Amino acid sequence: MTARAGTLPDIAQVRDLLSDPKIFPELTGDDVEFVLDSLGLVWFLHLLELRHEIAADPVAEYFTGPTSAARIAEGLAQDHRGDRDDR
Repeated sequence: MTARAGTLPDIAQVRDLLSDPKIFPELTGDDVEFVLDSLGLVWFLHLLELRHEIAADPVAEYFTGPTSAARIAEGLAQDHRGDRDDR
């Protein structure tokens, strides 16, 4: 669930955030699977809020276990649509 709805990032923008030197500087594709460690997740969430004004739930299913830029982008979009439906 997002606490604030800002500019929803697309897959390329999520990959760009994940490619930050503090997370996965060598990330090569949207479907490449990886596991975010706690510091990487915190930094990703910080960048997401800073650049897109979206506060995402750190325990969301798409952040836990093996994930990818595509899965995260899809999860953020689903959460965004869910917030809009609740209004």
